[in-house]
Amino acid sequence: MASIAQRIRKIRLLRKMTQRELGLALGFTDRTSDIRIAQYENGSRTPKEHYIEGLAYVLGVSTTSLTAPDVRDDYDMMHVLFELEDKYGFRINEINGTLCITVDPFAAPISFSMLHHRLSSWRREYLRLQNGEITQEEYDLWRYEYPDSDLD
Repeated sequence: MASIAQRIRKIRLLRKMTQRELGLALGFTDRTSDIRIAQYENGSRTPKEHYIEGLAYVLGVSTTSLTAPDVRDDYDMMHVLFELEDKYGFRINEINGTLCITVDPFAAPISFSMLHHRLSSWRREYLRLQNGEITQEEYDLWRYEYPDSDLD
């Protein structure tokens, strides 16, 4: 999965911005703008919270899309899934011989309707991608701009 450094780079490239342009938009000097963004993108420097907010604003994405947990390996993934099990009632099941994750609506009834809405929005956009209605770039932008991109 992507780290904040990888996400900054990917979104910057999706927005067709240079490192210098992004740095200048954040208020860095002409002399340091591309250097600072390069440091953020190669992970040698982590942006402070106010710069994360600025990056999100300039790139037109949610701050969460930049700061989402970095899932480095399958163990990290499992612990994220365990957290989702506890918080949202995610369950591991098998349907027709295929392992899948389902949601128990009674495990967290207060949040189930919102979770259902969010997952339905994701499925809708994913199907649009699969059906060729949108490009991979448009799908990626939808994900990075979420929740602002969710018009339903």
